[in-house]
Order: sequence, then structure tokens, then C-alpha cells
Amino acid sequence: MRNNIAKEDEKILVLGVGQLGAAMLDALLPAVTPLGRSITASVSPASLDASGKPTSPTHQKYAEAGVDFIAPDITESCSESLVSLFKQFDTVINCMGFVAGAGTQLKITYAVIQAGVSRYFPWQFGVDYDVVGKGSGQPVWDEQHDVRTLLRSQDVTEWVIVSTGMFTSFLFEPEFDVVNLGKQTINALGSWETQVTVTSPEDIGRLTTAIYLEQPRVVNQVMFVASETLTYGRLADIVERTSDKPFSKAVLSLPDLRDDLSHHPDDVMLRYRTAFARGEGVWWPMEKTYNFTRNIHVQDVEQWLWAKLAE
Repeated sequence: MRNNIAKEDEKILVLGVGQLGAAMLDALLPAVTPLGRSITASVSPASLDASGKPTSPTHQKYAEAGVDFIAPDITESCSESLVSLFKQFDTVINCMGFVAGAGTQLKITYAVIQAGVSRYFPWQFGVDYDVVGKGSGQPVWDEQHDVRTLLRSQDVTEWVIVSTGMFTSFLFEPEFDVVNLGKQTINALGSWETQVTVTSPEDIGRLTTAIYLEQPRVVNQVMFVASETLTYGRLADIVERTSDKPFSKAVLSLPDLRDDLSHHPDDVMLRYRTAFARGEGVWWPMEKTYNFTRNIHVQDVEQWLWAKLAE
């Protein structure tokens, strides 16, 4: 095992600079730069020009602030090349999400361990996969359960899992069909009393950074965070009050969702709706969260929605 004590010149790799990766960099940069730690961000090959500079204005902003950019094709990379890449870093924070394709999260986790990375924050920014277990109807969740099993089976790499629930923004994704602001519809998953925990990407970035810097050091733990835990009934009240508009409301019951899924097993969003409608492992009380115990202010759904409507 490596010496897993934080050091001044620690090298951090952030995998992915999408919605979550950008929020992570926004929080990490001002926190670790004064400590002498460096940040490298991994983006897709198409995100850098021929000279290796970011093409996106957002990425350019981070480069100007001191972030180094690399562009390996992680989805297509073999395990050996990933091991070679990860060996250069002390901490890896995985913000790639599920877009990389089935099996990629396990491949990354194996490579992190084989590379002897000191500390790993896996892409587990979601539900409580220990409670959900396997067979939720969402194959990528099954893989996340396997990632946890793998991490717990080894003692080479320290790991920290940050359980966030659903991204707040996902509640309002039209394709997800829970809140559709344009069509003014709200669909409860399971029932109006079903609960869900949500956390905004900005809060995830800030809270993960705080957990990363926490002393005594957080080691091999699942840390729960949340912007808010609420029922779909309360969500409907918030949306109608904040938008000052009436919404058409309906319940997508678990039996109906399961029946739909039996006819459309490859419908990714239907899988998500069905998994969340179960209500198991997708919420936790605020009192259980890291931010509650540390009295850290977070952005609840109403605050997030006010900001969204003001755009």
C-alpha cells in the first residue's frame, strides 16, 4: 500500500468536466491551490486542439486558472494504458458518469487499484447502492454495486463514496418526465408520498471538496450528502408556488412502470423512473448527511428552481 498521507504536492486527477466535473473544479481549485496541490482534468479527445489546448471557453477558463488538461479516450483505452495514466496521480475523483458506457466504471476502478492510487472518489454520486442492491431494473446501478464490492475487497487504495441521491437538475429533465416546466406537467414516481433525495451539482462539488479536505481524513467510508429530501407531493407544491402556474399532475405507479418496462426494456429513462419509484435506497433523512452535521448551507429545490427560472 502507498503512504496514504496527504502531501503538499499532491496530484489530483478529475475525470470528466461535464456538469459535475465543472462544479467539482469550481470548488476544488480555490481550496487546494493554496495548499500547493495540482489539478489535472481529463476530457474527451475532441475537447483539445492540435496543440493540446482546450477548445471550450469553459475549459479554457479552468486552464487559465491552473488546471492541466489531458484527453485520453477512457472508454476505448485498455486497462494497461489506464493503469499507466493513473500512476501519475495521488487522488482520482471520477466525474465521468454513465455516458462512458457499460463496464467503464468497473474498468476505471480496477485500473485505479492496479495503479496503486492512494485515494479514489468513484462515480458513486447517486443513490445508496447498498440498500438498492442488484436487480433494480437499472443495469448501470448493478455495476455501481459491483464497484463498491470491488473497493471493499482490497486494501491498496483508500476510497470515499459520496452518496448524493438524484441530481436536482435531473428532476427537471424533460426526458425524465417528472417535472416538465415547458409542458407544465408533474409526474410522481410511485406515489405522492414517495421520497427522493436530491443534491445540486454545485453542492456536490462543494461538499465533496470539504470531505476530501476533512480532518481526520475520511477513509473507506460512504458519506451521505443532500440538498434536500422531499416527497413528490412537496415537489409539486414547490414547483407550482415558485413558477406561479398550475401544473397537470399524475402518478406513475410502480406496477404500471414495471409493466411498461417489460414492453420497453431498453428505454433508459423508463428504467430510471422505475428504479426511483421503488423508493428504496433513493432517499435518506437530512439529519444523516455530512452537510447537516457540519452545518454547511446547501441549495434546496426551491432555491435551485428560482435560479433556473431567473436564467
